[in-house]
Amino acid sequence: MALDPVDEAHALQIQAGILGRKAGHGFEDTLTAKINSAAYPLTALATRLSNVATGDPADLLVRYIAESLGYAEVAGASAISTGALATSEAGVKWLSINGANVSRCKSDLVVTLKARNGVSTTVGLSTKQCNNPSPTNAQLYFTTARGFVNLLRKHGLAVSDIALDALRQFCGDAGCRPADDPAAMVGRAVDPRRYFWEEIQSKGRVELETLLTMHQDTITRLLLQKAYIDDPFVPEYMLHKTKKSASWDQTEVAMYTIDELVLRSARYQGFTTRAYSVHKGSHKDPPGVKHLAPRFGIVQMQRGGQKQHPDQLQFNLEAGYFYKL
Repeated sequence: MALDPVDEAHALQIQAGILGRKAGHGFEDTLTAKINSAAYPLTALATRLSNVATGDPADLLVRYIAESLGYAEVAGASAISTGALATSEAGVKWLSINGANVSRCKSDLVVTLKARNGVSTTVGLSTKQCNNPSPTNAQLYFTTARGFVNLLRKHGLAVSDIALDALRQFCGDAGCRPADDPAAMVGRAVDPRRYFWEEIQSKGRVELETLLTMHQDTITRLLLQKAYIDDPFVPEYMLHKTKKSASWDQTEVAMYTIDELVLRSARYQGFTTRAYSVHKGSHKDPPGVKHLAPRFGIVQMQRGGQKQHPDQLQFNLEAGYFYKL
C-alpha cells in the first residue's frame, strides 16, 4: 500500500525510513537528516553570517534562516525533502505539510523553524550543489521555447508570436532550423541544427532583449521560484554547495533569500551578450567565427543541446556567481 503522509510528523517518519534504506545519502538527504537530528535550542550567532560561509551546511542554513526571520533563538527545526517523499520506492505521491497537499513543488526542502515563543515558520528551500574542485555552472530551469514564453505570459508579461518564433529558432525547434530551409543552408559553415542568437530574426530578437532588460527582476524571480501551477511551497531561500569539500563540517555554501538573490543579480549586470566559439562536437566553428550568448544578471541562457533534449531552452547560474555578487 502507498504510504500517504497525513501530517508533518507522519511525513518525517516516512522520510526517515526512506533515507535509512538508502546506501548513501546525497547532499539533500544528509542536509535533511542533520537538521532533523540537531540539538536544539540553537542561539543566533553574535555576528551576522556571510552569504558565503564554511562549516556544517545544516547548522549554517538554520542560523541563516533564523537570522533572516529575526529569531534570536531556534527552539526546534525540522526539514522534509520533497524529492525523498516522491520516490516510487515508498509509493508516496503526495505530501501534506501544514494542511497543503504537495504533489510536486520547486522547493527541494521544506523547513520549519520554531521560535522561543512557540511561533513556527515554514519556508521552501531550493538547493544547488557542485562536487567539482572549483565552481561550475548550475542548472536553474530547463524547458522549451514555448514553455518559457507560456511561463512569462501566465505571469502577465506580453510576448508576441514573433518573439516566440525567434526563440524557437534559437532552440532549433523542428521547422525553425537552418536545415529546414534550403536557402539558409547555402554557404552555411556553422551548425545547421539551430540559429545562434545573432542570427535569429531581428524583430523577435529585439523584443526578447527588450523584455529581458525591462523585466529582468520579474523573469529572474520566475526562473528561481516558479515551475508548477499552484505550487504551495515556492522557494524563499537558496542554499548552494559551491564546490567539493573534504568533509561535511568543512563545506562551503552560499545562502540567499530569493529576494536578495534577485536584487543582487540585477546589480551585478543587466541584459548583455558574450562572444564565444564552438570548439567541440560535430559542428565546430571555422576559425574566427564568433556567436553571442545571451545573459542577464547571474543567469545564462542557452540552447540545451543534450542528446536527449537538444532543442530545449536551458537557464544556468553563472559559475562562481556567489563570489561576484
